[in-house]
Amino acid sequence: MFRKITALLLALVMMLSMAACTSTSEAKSSDEWKIGILTGTVSQNEEEYRAAENVVKKYGEDKIVVKTYPDKFMDEQDTTISNIVELASDPQIKALIIVQAVPGVSAGIEKAREIRGDDLLIIAGVPGEDPSMIADKADIVFALDELTMGKAIPELVKEMGGTTFVHYSFPRHMSYALLAARRDLFKENCEALGIEFVDATAPDPTGDAGVPGAQQFILEDVPRMVAKYGKDTAFFSTNCSMQVPLIEAALEQGAMFPQPCCPSPTHGFPSALALEIDADKTGDMPYIIDQISAAIAEKGGEGRFGTWAVPVSMMFIEGGVEYAVAWINGETDPAAGALDMDVLRAKFEGYAKTEINIETLTDNGVTYDNYLMILLDAYIF
Repeated sequence: MFRKITALLLALVMMLSMAACTSTSEAKSSDEWKIGILTGTVSQNEEEYRAAENVVKKYGEDKIVVKTYPDKFMDEQDTTISNIVELASDPQIKALIIVQAVPGVSAGIEKAREIRGDDLLIIAGVPGEDPSMIADKADIVFALDELTMGKAIPELVKEMGGTTFVHYSFPRHMSYALLAARRDLFKENCEALGIEFVDATAPDPTGDAGVPGAQQFILEDVPRMVAKYGKDTAFFSTNCSMQVPLIEAALEQGAMFPQPCCPSPTHGFPSALALEIDADKTGDMPYIIDQISAAIAEKGGEGRFGTWAVPVSMMFIEGGVEYAVAWINGETDPAAGALDMDVLRAKFEGYAKTEINIETLTDNGVTYDNYLMILLDAYIF
């Protein structure tokens, strides 16, 4: 009898021990997640790359895996696709943050779904493909409210005293439905406000001349435009790599610059103004804004340059990662599926330290519930 009791006790101890091991293993495995980030190189848009670096610093390289798409992404879409597939092939990666979602991303997401199904949260920011395409592939899409900006930017130019609005772009960007629609709204609203609209074609940075060729064109063309239309000319470009030369040339010529294509205090301004921001101040936007304001005022551009007070592309990456972490850890409403708007808004506003206006896109009578358009108030230096 004693032997039977002893055997039973031993069996019970072994079962409890196994259960404890299993529980510990499950708890450990639940923490074994990673997040993949696909973004551009420093030459395409430094902000987004630095945002990815910020996330790596916070969570570590064992949690955040960063890859970049090629500078000439139009010609090398296979590389973009293969990088997405490589990230999705790691079963520990539970979410992908892709900013910018350049052409080729939709095809990459489709292949990622073949590997992982719905076992992967995919967020695409600053889409370079039509809404109907990218919204069908990604779980969540972050975009600037391009259509509202089609009215807001001309009004800002008018407030600054502008009489001409020069819009630099190229055929590839004008093939994007929302960018083309915004261009049409720019023209319509400029005409309504008595501002001359100039539709100017610049070289595509993904073309043969590359980024240097596109930047050189801007440096040479802005003085020509000012000579023709006067100093109360406002300049805007749809391309990130053109922002630095556009700010430099507009300031040197005494012209206007209402906002970068991706509105932010750090998009173009520090480099164009040769500002050195100390490492401990890189995330201090009020400090950076003060430095930019002083540098612009010193060169006579006060009241003629603007932006948003929040680096929106960086917010898409850093805020997107924070949302993904909450989703992975079960801190979002399961009933909401991939998109819990309350949690997402909280993550964005926690980053921005201000209220964020978020609207869903309705295009050609179709509403895309997961295509979120972001708008903030303008800031004039």
